[in-house]
Amino acid sequence: MSEGIETPDKPGTPPVGHNSGDLFSKFDGIIKQRQDLLDSGLEDPFGLVMEKVLSPVTAVCNGRETILLGTYNYMGMTFDPDVVEAGKQALDDFGSGTTGSRVLNGTYAGHRDVEAALREFYGTKHAMVFSTGYQANLGIISTIAGKGDYIVLDIDSHASIWDGCAMGNAEVVPFKHNDLEAMEKRLKRIPEGAGKLVVLEGVYSMLGDIAPLKEMIAIAKRHGAMVLVDEAHSMGFIGPNGRGVAEDQGVMDDVDFIIGTFSKSVGTVGGFCVSNHPKFEVMRLVCRPYVFTASLPPSVVATAATSIRKLIHAGNKREHLWENSKRLHAGLKELGFDLGTDTPQSAIIAVLMPDLERGAAMWEALLKEGLYVNLARPPATPANMTLLRCSLCAEHSEEQVGQILQMFENAGKAVGII
Repeated sequence: MSEGIETPDKPGTPPVGHNSGDLFSKFDGIIKQRQDLLDSGLEDPFGLVMEKVLSPVTAVCNGRETILLGTYNYMGMTFDPDVVEAGKQALDDFGSGTTGSRVLNGTYAGHRDVEAALREFYGTKHAMVFSTGYQANLGIISTIAGKGDYIVLDIDSHASIWDGCAMGNAEVVPFKHNDLEAMEKRLKRIPEGAGKLVVLEGVYSMLGDIAPLKEMIAIAKRHGAMVLVDEAHSMGFIGPNGRGVAEDQGVMDDVDFIIGTFSKSVGTVGGFCVSNHPKFEVMRLVCRPYVFTASLPPSVVATAATSIRKLIHAGNKREHLWENSKRLHAGLKELGFDLGTDTPQSAIIAVLMPDLERGAAMWEALLKEGLYVNLARPPATPANMTLLRCSLCAEHSEEQVGQILQMFENAGKAVGII
């Protein structure tokens, strides 16, 4: 789930300067903004190429070794020897791909095994694996909430959630970010007897803030709604066993569906949904983004299964990642940067920028220092913010966190941000 220069997160956004004769005219504003940025002499922040990846936290960019602080590799599993070996063995045993859907020829032993690993990890009865995390949200949301049903969701929800709502054609009722009162007001207005699904995220990916799931789920259940929680940015890291914010807040048993991804803490690609709902298995027959797409390659499901089982016992890595997050947050705050949260809440730390131009200049200055972060801009960000998103990894050393702070100080002073 990546963000950059893209179409709006929320369906139905009116096009700007639309000319019916040119299907691309709706993008003219974005094209001009990008060109203006490049004409100013800045490097394209959305077109960086990593020439070689050296470890979970270092790569060669523009011919220079660079610290990576802009990946979703929270637990640093991409180069784990057991994970890599599992992928190599699966390539030898099963070949490069399945060339088929899960409901036809695309279910191999590895697909069943990774679903078993997810059931072990979450302690649930059911697990269903999709080809991407985006497809997991798209498929589950659009299938369980359709015409005549209501979806109540946080206004800052990820694009995949909004797209799932649009695909299913349910009535969409957004509420202000993390606002309990606003959420309950929306639920009270829904007609008696209507199907209701509340969709929340454990960690919101732009600012790295967490949801008050305990209170929100209590409100949802009081109004007879089912609850889906996207734990993409918390799985593997948050909670005593790394199951996410719902586990950390003691409400996992009250969540009907947990959505997650393999592209973050697990360190590969794919998506999933786990559930204890007694009728859940019917989803394999009726969920279009599951039925009508090729299944994940054998090497991918093998690496995912191995990684998930190792994450069960990764308490030391979780502890080290928390220490990294606390140290970086405190250090950036002390340097005078404006941050997205008052305290560290996740592995994501958002550094707010005054505008896109200075944000891009700061991004480039950091890259020249030897540090890669994400530049995020509207419409991917809330409240029209431009920010630099820092995503920490359990493999970042204490020394590297110190280097990162020095790089931020150097770049911030050079650009005039601090």
